Amino acid sequence: MVLKKKTKKKVMDNRRKLITAHNPKSPVSEQFRTIRTNIQFASIDKEMKTIMVTSTGPGEGKSTIAANLSVVFAQQGRNVLLVDADLRKPTVHYTFNLTNTFGFTSVLTRQIPLDEAIAETNISGLSLLPSGPVPPNPSELLGSVAMETFIKMVGEQFDVVIFDTPPALAVTDAQILSNKCDGTILVVSSGKTETEAAIKAKELLVASKGKIIGAVLNNKKLSDTNYYYYYANS
Repeated sequence: MVLKKKTKKKVMDNRRKLITAHNPKSPVSEQFRTIRTNIQFASIDKEMKTIMVTSTGPGEGKSTIAANLSVVFAQQGRNVLLVDADLRKPTVHYTFNLTNTFGFTSVLTRQIPLDEAIAETNISGLSLLPSGPVPPNPSELLGSVAMETFIKMVGEQFDVVIFDTPPALAVTDAQILSNKCDGTILVVSSGKTETEAAIKAKELLVASKGKIIGAVLNNKKLSDTNYYYYYANS
């Protein structure tokens, strides 16, 4: 009985996290489509193929934002790859109920080819690359020549590639990857993220020559819904 309750709770949590897939007509799903549109407007001069999603600190909802953004791009008819580039605390495979035996790190270390590491989701047009085994040197892997090769490879195979990365203030991973992606989205949590922390995170990303295309205010409670998302150009 307890096991059934835990399983049911897990399913409900995942449905809530992937609201754009399970409730595409909701106001929250519409906000994700607004974010998608704003990203497309930001890419007039250069196509945004590789997009990185990070936050200032842990628990601000970056992985949920990355997953739902991937869904709405796929719903637009795009061929999308969501990469769990949080090589320290990967969570994306939980959201999609997939295993994490091999994945992103397996490809970077040339243990298996990309096509064997990619997992298909039950959402048309959306593929997932789990993080794979947690490595001892995440920053070095993300800054390697293998990473450069990887970005070029997925850029040729997919219309949109979204990277879920560790928080910008926690480790240097986000700064390293931001420099390699076409655009970066910074997630902040309403009532939780301190202004100074958000400013510091932005400064670090800009200093690494990353292109911040906007910020997402997460967990903003409105009268019509329990949680909401808001996009604003930086």
